[in-house]
Amino acid sequence: MRRTRALSLVTALLALGPMVGTAAATPRVTSAAAPYCYEEPSQPTADVSDLKAKFNSANWMQTLQAMYQRRWPSGQALAIAQARDKYWDQFVRKDSFESFAESMMVAIHEETHMWDLDPSRTRWNVHTAAWINASRQDTAVPLHDGFPRKEILPLIKDRFSDSMDGIYLRDRTQGEYHFQGVTAELNAGLTGLPAVTVVQEYIKGVGASNARDIAATNLRYLLLYLRVAKDRYPDYWAKIKNEPKVRELVLTQFLRTAYWLEKSAPYTGKLGSPNADKITATNYAPENLAILEEFTGRKVRTDAQKHCTT
Repeated sequence: MRRTRALSLVTALLALGPMVGTAAATPRVTSAAAPYCYEEPSQPTADVSDLKAKFNSANWMQTLQAMYQRRWPSGQALAIAQARDKYWDQFVRKDSFESFAESMMVAIHEETHMWDLDPSRTRWNVHTAAWINASRQDTAVPLHDGFPRKEILPLIKDRFSDSMDGIYLRDRTQGEYHFQGVTAELNAGLTGLPAVTVVQEYIKGVGASNARDIAATNLRYLLLYLRVAKDRYPDYWAKIKNEPKVRELVLTQFLRTAYWLEKSAPYTGKLGSPNADKITATNYAPENLAILEEFTGRKVRTDAQKHCTT
């Protein structure tokens, strides 16, 4: 699947937004003083050769769940939670095991949207939900509306994320999305990336070739959104900064991005362009770390343990 097709599926799903209102536990951020590291179980070398040998277009869901049970339990848990969703078929390729594995970036990304944006959990621009992993799903995260995300564009001084900026920020519809769009897109990107990282040896095409870019870019959008909120919308900044669930989600997503970008780094080219690392470097610029630390009240590590606080 071409990257333009993958991104168009994301656009189409989020365009519906305004119309809709296991594994070892990942620790919650429970103490302002305690160091916190984002981690989740994965076994990317677990043998799935038997699943590949038996794969066909009729057993793809059983294969998906068994594959992730062995390699990434959070993917199995999400697949079980969304097993009855009628839209899976739009996202999953079934012509071969290799194309099936490659399509998981889009499939898991989109099914995360489906879970997060279900009207039983999310009321558009009011509160949201986020499937983090098998042992953690955030619900009733207050959003307090916000402002159009296109307002972050003047802060982007390079072209590293230009193709996605055109979709998410410059597009007439997408650019008008508020904080809901920022948080939803980042969360989906942070499931799509591990979904293909743990099966990378089977990916032969380009259908997952922007997985790392999506995660890095949407973290960029979150950090820049917080900067614009503080500078131009102080009342809104104060509202979201006063919400523990929002602060916790922002911190977790920053550390989670670092965690999966590190694990996927050896597969740049297959799972991302060199721009992913360039975007990541800008995410660690002093002004972006400063807004993150001011908003969350936590300092993050910038050494080899970037998925941890100090």
